[in-house]
Amino acid sequence: MNTRPDQDRRAFLKASAALAALAVWPLGCASRMPLSTFSPAATGRKKRPALVRGAFFYPPAEDVLAGRAEDNWSQHKWFTWPGNQFQPDQQRLLFLARLRELTAGLNLNLALEEKPLCTNEAIASFIASLEAAKPDALLLFNFWNSFSPKLKPILAAYQGPIILYHPVGANHQLPPEYFRTAPRTQYIHSIENWDALERGLRAVHAWNQMTQSRLLRVSGRLQQEADAIEPLFRTPIHGVPADHFNKIYDDTPVTEEVRRLAREIRRGARRITDLADEAFLDAARAHVAVGEIMRRHEADAITIECLFLKHRKPCLSFALNNGRLVPCGCENDLNASLTLMLGAYCFGRGGFQHNPEFDTEQNLYFASHCTCTTRLRGPGEKEAAYDLRPFFHQMPKTLALDVQWPPGETVTLCKYQSGKNQLDAWRGTVICSPGCPPTGGCATRALVRLEGVPDVCRVYAGPHPILYCGDFARHLGVFAQLYQLQIRTNVPVSRETLPA
Repeated sequence: MNTRPDQDRRAFLKASAALAALAVWPLGCASRMPLSTFSPAATGRKKRPALVRGAFFYPPAEDVLAGRAEDNWSQHKWFTWPGNQFQPDQQRLLFLARLRELTAGLNLNLALEEKPLCTNEAIASFIASLEAAKPDALLLFNFWNSFSPKLKPILAAYQGPIILYHPVGANHQLPPEYFRTAPRTQYIHSIENWDALERGLRAVHAWNQMTQSRLLRVSGRLQQEADAIEPLFRTPIHGVPADHFNKIYDDTPVTEEVRRLAREIRRGARRITDLADEAFLDAARAHVAVGEIMRRHEADAITIECLFLKHRKPCLSFALNNGRLVPCGCENDLNASLTLMLGAYCFGRGGFQHNPEFDTEQNLYFASHCTCTTRLRGPGEKEAAYDLRPFFHQMPKTLALDVQWPPGETVTLCKYQSGKNQLDAWRGTVICSPGCPPTGGCATRALVRLEGVPDVCRVYAGPHPILYCGDFARHLGVFAQLYQLQIRTNVPVSRETLPA
């Protein structure tokens, strides 16, 4: 639940004071890159890092050899699985080093117990400490087969998201069913699966960012400013009339900076079709206006009812900002905008909000719209090739990007639906960016084959889903598991997230 900044600060200081009394090994807080690095549209509002408490679970070798380990093998001085050659102390150091790498750039504060927990008393103390310093998530590493039952009280006591890593070979026979089916738990039973661990950490980071971000909605249907709260993330939503944006735009002069942006966009295009010089200046002025209205309202993301803004349409601005991880959703679509925010935080990629179409003869998915970023693989990566052409549907002929999606690239089609607590996450492969004609739609067009989907029309989740370049469907599967959302997908996920 969101609170005022002074309340957040008091709560964080209280938690920090409680942590100071514990024997913890802080891995540090690696703040994400400030939004101002990506775009002048960013506000740079600071966000509290998510506090992730955690521990490793295994007995010291000397306790095993002395018969002091708290398990049913102690009388035999027996090293149960993973055995006496697993070297859990060295494995722990390896995991700590990888955690530092995995959390670089994420707004997380990891605080792991300094020593492994190996007694019921120590675990009870750990559980009690969670109440004093409420974390945003738990990160548990079980390195000892006979210690699995010791973690059950933690799973029962903590009602938030839990990442539970259990190496293959640190278990005997079937993995514990109470691990595999625990609610709000990502159970990773694998061999050095850093990708799975990163998915869990990114999910916690994304949730934390969503709860502290502010979405600005610009609508011609509003007569005055209005506030709302998104029910799941508790994201503040501030609405303003479209006239506010129009006035900012109309007051924006054609400066040398505006002309420079217009020249850069023109210079980067492969070809330009039917666009006047004025269209480039209009698009650049819209980019300045989007940045200014976000700055005035301290917004982290924006969506605008943009179809009837005439020459003020912000298609270029939205494409630029999404590529810089400043989420911008068109047509005042709440679900699309929240999905763009979730993807920016969870994947570190800008998404392509689009309208879906379907080639039912070839069972292919067709995505088309006017605000696709050229930074398909993320900020700082090589741009995709693009043409410039007019927005398809009305005069005047405003500028839009025709971005060429790379054939063979793995993509993720997703959508979050507010109020339903539902996610869609479909993995596919780009076939091509078909020309217009013979296809219609809008400025950017991508044709995709979705994996293992017998009827492509069944993936329809309403207008304006988001297409991401990259394989992120399992990221959303983990997110759904940790935060108890239903998910429709074509990739393996926990049974707890499957729709009824």
